[in-house]
Amino acid sequence: MLTVSLHGIRISAPYGLYAEEPVLGNDFEVDLDVFFAVADNEQWPFADYTKLNEIARNCFTQQGQLLEVLVKDIHSSIKSSFPNTAKIKVAVRKLHPPMPGDVQYSQVCYEG
Repeated sequence: MLTVSLHGIRISAPYGLYAEEPVLGNDFEVDLDVFFAVADNEQWPFADYTKLNEIARNCFTQQGQLLEVLVKDIHSSIKSSFPNTAKIKVAVRKLHPPMPGDVQYSQVCYEG
């Protein structure tokens, strides 16, 4: 299995459930892992990091509320762009979510 990863993508976007989040925005961090089944006697696939970065950033341009929807959109977009993947893992973290206490991040992750 070949894994192509892009971790720590930092994005600021007006994305979130609470009324102030679309106005003030939030800081997010995204990790992407794209898995390909490979064989020694075949040419290995190429996954362009810049395309993965572009996909993640484009999904944040649409205003939304739920990280679960965002993760699904990123996963679907990667699958469309790289149809020969064996598996894709997407993790989105909202840094310092607006809630009482000192919370470093909330995260939604999907692997499939």
